[in-house]
Amino acid sequence: MTYCVAIRTDAGLCFLSDSRTNAGVDNVSTYSKMYVFDQPGQRQLVVLSSGNLATTQGVIGQIKRDIGNTNTESIATLSSLDDIADYVGQCSVEQQEKHTGGGKAFEASFIVGGQISGQKPGAYLIYPQGNHITTSRDTPFLQIGESKYGKPILDRIIGPDISLETAALCGLVSMDSTMRSNLTVGPPIEVLMYDVDTLTSDRRYRFEESSEYLRKLNAAWDERLKEAFNNMPPIAWSGAWDQNAASER
Repeated sequence: MTYCVAIRTDAGLCFLSDSRTNAGVDNVSTYSKMYVFDQPGQRQLVVLSSGNLATTQGVIGQIKRDIGNTNTESIATLSSLDDIADYVGQCSVEQQEKHTGGGKAFEASFIVGGQISGQKPGAYLIYPQGNHITTSRDTPFLQIGESKYGKPILDRIIGPDISLETAALCGLVSMDSTMRSNLTVGPPIEVLMYDVDTLTSDRRYRFEESSEYLRKLNAAWDERLKEAFNNMPPIAWSGAWDQNAASER
């Protein structure tokens, strides 16, 4: 399994991904699930992948081949992020059908995002069926893979006016919560922060399993959660009893 998230704010985009691939308890491997395709000053694109490894690697391989073929449309030539999302979705469907005719065992999901010069930045979630949705002010983040454990913190913190640093920290806490609850998600953790209109991808980071920062983040989040829990207002048992008793009469 895996976990990837893309966050869109007024300041830009933040992408995070884990690197663990699990084919059973005795077959755990590490593969990057973040791919950067950049043309400095023209376009900056990031692809995150989740699902069957053969399918995701096939899709990335096809993207790279098409970029090198000047006679074929590719993410380097398509004119909008929406067209690029359609293209990645088509590549995904073709790779799945190559193996099983669209069978579930070979499904994959992708997030593609970034910015093309003269256009607004954005991110798209591409489903295994090839269709997609995009970010908006009401939907400022997208997730693929093991998303349920990391979603609550994103729902509470992420908004259009936060800084990229806050978005990245929130994404890392979301990743930490996911790793805590699901052993198939794990480091190295990759983070890319894209500042709007820069058309560069210089702010890319990688946190290894031995990262002291990841350890401190995990400890600090555990401690703060316990403090918050201990400071919760006590349950009003008498009021609850009175209300329950009245409803039974």
